[in-house]
Amino acid sequence: MKSLLKVTFLGTGTSQGIPIIGSKHPVCLSTNLKDKRLRVSVLIEWENTAIVIDCGPDFRQQMLTENVSKVDAILLTHEHSDHTAGIDDIRPFCFLQGDIPFYATQHVFNALHQRFGYIFKTENKYPGAPSIVENLIHNEQTFNLFGKEVTPVEVLHNKLPVLGFRVDDFAYLTDVKTVAEAEILKLKNLEVLVVNALRIEPHQSHFNLEEALEFIKKINPKKAYLTHISHLLGFHEEVEAQLPDNVHLAYDGLKIKI
Repeated sequence: MKSLLKVTFLGTGTSQGIPIIGSKHPVCLSTNLKDKRLRVSVLIEWENTAIVIDCGPDFRQQMLTENVSKVDAILLTHEHSDHTAGIDDIRPFCFLQGDIPFYATQHVFNALHQRFGYIFKTENKYPGAPSIVENLIHNEQTFNLFGKEVTPVEVLHNKLPVLGFRVDDFAYLTDVKTVAEAEILKLKNLEVLVVNALRIEPHQSHFNLEEALEFIKKINPKKAYLTHISHLLGFHEEVEAQLPDNVHLAYDGLKIKI
């Protein structure tokens, strides 16, 4: 019997977050809390396990907001800053728990070694630096994570390979522009699909709203949530009212159970 998954949307915004610094766009000036979006990330919990997908620059704030006291693993979709720039803020978890397991592809770890070399030093490492355990993954092989089988799903973010993840009947995809048919086969019979929808106008490396809705229709999950949203998608309440019955805009702090 599958254990219940609890998913918390820690952030649902695009790379600059909403509001954007200095912007006078009406969505950035909105007083609706659902229009305020931190960088994209989710917390997935089951039994006594808590994992986070992506560790962006708002990681510390997200952990404090949701009162997260333990992280058993962090899965990385890709190396861009809005998904990795918060890695130094895993230090409190390292001090409490020891080395934190990270799961990512080789090219993502290569990028982290360049950007965060002090974390990966083997000699004369600063004693307060965070420590991680590198677990290599790729899209052709499932892996076991604390009793759950995790299926990586490779998508393309323009030309950059990005991994999404399926856990039980929940799948999380972000920074998607194109998906090969072989990867789509991994997304059959979903209860919940989460996928990016950046804005109304087309974009070179992200689904716009129309593309996201077409993709959802093709996958045919029971329910879908849109994330990685920019201010150019529009006001939360207005966009939500126009979506199909089984599709919703995610928002920071939203909690769902699968």
